[in-house]
Amino acid sequence: MNKNNGKIWNNTHLCVSLKTQLRSDRCATSGKSYQGVLRCDVECDEFRYDEHFTFIETMPQGAAKRNPHVFDGKYVSVTLRDNGSYRPNLKQTPRLLTSLDVECYAFEVYRELRNGLKSLVEKG
Repeated sequence: MNKNNGKIWNNTHLCVSLKTQLRSDRCATSGKSYQGVLRCDVECDEFRYDEHFTFIETMPQGAAKRNPHVFDGKYVSVTLRDNGSYRPNLKQTPRLLTSLDVECYAFEVYRELRNGLKSLVEKG
């Protein structure tokens, strides 16, 4: 195994055949950078060979959604954390005017949270 300790070697390959397998464009666009894998397909033997390379474009790893919603209600959402635990989250509280509204809101949050967690426990 060759460890280069971060050193970059610049090489120029003259008269090569390059096959591209692109996902984002039909043909390579001038000046555009592509992320992917470049593979040398032919072993070189002195100066008697036709260099042939294949470039395969890879799609960047999309950011996987962190903590996806497993329950989404009117007042509460529940997310699944990386460690497998559930995290309840209160949604933005509507304007509360009277103590009766607070009682109703709290009761609705309780019902929704209970129903959401109950459905998740039953699934598991």
